[in-house]
Amino acid sequence: MIDLDERNNQSAKSGTPAHDRSVLRQKVPLRLLAAFAVGVVLGGFGFSQLRDSRDQRDRNAVVALVAFPQSADSGSAASEGSVRLSGYLALANGGPGPSTVRGVHAERPGVVIHSIGAPRLLPPGSTGQLAVELWFECSVARLQREPLPLGLSVETDDEQGRKVSYPVALVGDDWERDALSKCSGIFAVG
Repeated sequence: MIDLDERNNQSAKSGTPAHDRSVLRQKVPLRLLAAFAVGVVLGGFGFSQLRDSRDQRDRNAVVALVAFPQSADSGSAASEGSVRLSGYLALANGGPGPSTVRGVHAERPGVVIHSIGAPRLLPPGSTGQLAVELWFECSVARLQREPLPLGLSVETDDEQGRKVSYPVALVGDDWERDALSKCSGIFAVG
């Protein structure tokens, strides 16, 4: 007859199969817990790095430029009733990262502006100038009072090209004064 309530009171000796199973049963949960803890730490670190990388990439993609007419250096009057001027566009970078202004272009009836100089790198918080050429048709240059939407081709620190638009007011600035002065010379001659 076998008594099932009775336990085997023999102690498991080291090196016996019963002892090895007992030690293994104790170590497996500890190893799993340690592996889980290491996985959580590494996963948290990796996720944090990924989030920081995305945040930095998003900051580098921000374009915050201000543009306004600065000066018109020289120009020529054409007999067809138009004036061509060379001048400078002042640029200010209010964004968190550097921006390179590759070019500018604006056009509407009576006015065309485009960049003629080399691209301009603007570190964050800095200002600079970009050489531009302006063409004004004398018959309509004075009639356009609303700001001119200036298109800027910009490359940000993430090396992505972007097109942004910024309204530039031409009324009362050096560009308009010089153009109107040259236009009045055309009409005085003609």
